[in-house]
Amino acid sequence: MLDDDAHQLELLSRAVEAMGHVSHRFSDGSSLLTAMKRATFDLLLVDWELPGVSGIDVVQTVRAEGAAMPIVMVTHRDAERDVVKGLTTGADDYVVKPVRSAELKARLLALLRRAYPETPRSQWHGPFAWATASGVWHRHGTPVDLKPREFDLAVCLFKNIGRLLSRDYLMQSVWGREADVPTRTLDTHVSAVRAKLGLRPEQGYRLSAVYGHGYRLETLDLPSDPDEAA
Repeated sequence: MLDDDAHQLELLSRAVEAMGHVSHRFSDGSSLLTAMKRATFDLLLVDWELPGVSGIDVVQTVRAEGAAMPIVMVTHRDAERDVVKGLTTGADDYVVKPVRSAELKARLLALLRRAYPETPRSQWHGPFAWATASGVWHRHGTPVDLKPREFDLAVCLFKNIGRLLSRDYLMQSVWGREADVPTRTLDTHVSAVRAKLGLRPEQGYRLSAVYGHGYRLETLDLPSDPDEAA
């Protein structure tokens, strides 16, 4: 959440944390944009009028860099032209201050529901199939022996294919917010998932480390002609 008013940040934080989410506060646009180079956020709440980089500039920059998380403009500006500009610039919703907590929560729930639909009990991707209820993973119909944390990590990576995920995001998603886990543990689990699932370019997948940030799982186009692969 981005706002230069400490009181507004506190109100927004309370609303978001009451929904069970972790909030990260920023008072200027440059700090948020810098943080996004090393951290992964699921949703942004952005004020318009800020010192230095404006909220509109932040939205434009985030969208220009290809980030697709939901963005909500939260601002005192209530003219129709401002609402139109905010939405056409790249925001997904527009909330006028003073913020009504119950309405904000309902809007955020709707956005998060669309952006991150509930994971079905069984899923498929290419040669892989997995069932969250049983914790069983298959590759080409053959069971793969993944430990519970490896299973959760693999599910997180496949749910976010193509998305750069920070180390903190992955560790919170797999081990929980309060877990005190060495970062080396994450690297070990990533290596195990890569090896057990065969996530390598020749198999159509690339699980790569991005220095100073985290990991990204990508799908690759394999040549259909054997001569092309030679």
